Amino acid sequence: MLAASYAGARRMTVEEREPVEPGAGEVRIAVAYVGICGTDLHVFHGDMDARVGRPATIGHEMSGTIVALGPGVEGWSVGDAVTVMPLAWDGTCPACRAGNEHICQNLDFIGIDSPGALQEYWNVPTSTLVRLPSGISLRDAALVEPVAVAVHDVRRSGLAAGDKAVVIGAGPIGVLIAFVAAAFGAEAVVAEVDATRRAAAEKMGLTTLDASSADQVAWVEEWTGGAGADVVFEVSGSAGAVLGATALAKVRGTLVVVAIHAQPRPIDLHRVFWRELTLIGARVYQRRDFERAIELLAGGGIPAEQLITDVVPLTEVQSAFGLLEAGRAMKLLVEVSAS
Repeated sequence: MLAASYAGARRMTVEEREPVEPGAGEVRIAVAYVGICGTDLHVFHGDMDARVGRPATIGHEMSGTIVALGPGVEGWSVGDAVTVMPLAWDGTCPACRAGNEHICQNLDFIGIDSPGALQEYWNVPTSTLVRLPSGISLRDAALVEPVAVAVHDVRRSGLAAGDKAVVIGAGPIGVLIAFVAAAFGAEAVVAEVDATRRAAAEKMGLTTLDASSADQVAWVEEWTGGAGADVVFEVSGSAGAVLGATALAKVRGTLVVVAIHAQPRPIDLHRVFWRELTLIGARVYQRRDFERAIELLAGGGIPAEQLITDVVPLTEVQSAFGLLEAGRAMKLLVEVSAS
């Protein structure tokens, strides 16, 4: 089989390997598509070398078909279409004992901390499998994981039908949050400095705000009748966005930190105090987020066809990261397609 590996900063390799038989409680998946996300780009840049070994097969947004069962596997069959919720927790730490296994204090994020999906055949424990219905293609199903991120973000925020939300950042997750917010019955506007990303979001039917020139506070106040947004999602990773985000929220509004900020950021705590704001983090997802994501994709609530802007073969995985770096792709898939 072919497998891609991170070999060091800005270098991916593709090599032949012998498939390994699935162990007890595992299945072998013939991987169809793998999405490349911002975290994978951080790995590619070498920013996560303290966490990711070399060589490392990465990739955690995927779809595929079961082709072999390990000993003791029940409830699954060869031919089942699946995606993977790439989390493995220890079940013993304080977070797990409190019912928060998805943010286990010793979490193994599969595809980062352990081998991932950028290989033609991938063995995973059945505990990570999520069944795909017949109404969703394997191509679209590669979006389940990032849609689940957005579902978790919106669910964590407490956003309700009729609420208004500002999403800062029109990258893939920001756009998905806006669509999920709409599915929850809320209204959302996406603030973005990059004109190309704004145009892409608008083409998908989203309302956007030019964060580089518009008076965002005045715009949001007019939009909300002077109140401010019920929820503000910070998805850009920008220091300036964090500093300005609290000014967009209503009294007792909520600011959700979605982006990964590698460095500490200044935040307007006076505004947090003055308006009694709630500040929360939203990191990964739970199984119900995956199930809701599948429903949205299967039901047409997510415009997968427009979101997937590029598909490249596994043999050209190096160029896939180049496309992402150039900012020319919204959602990029690697077509693995084991035969």
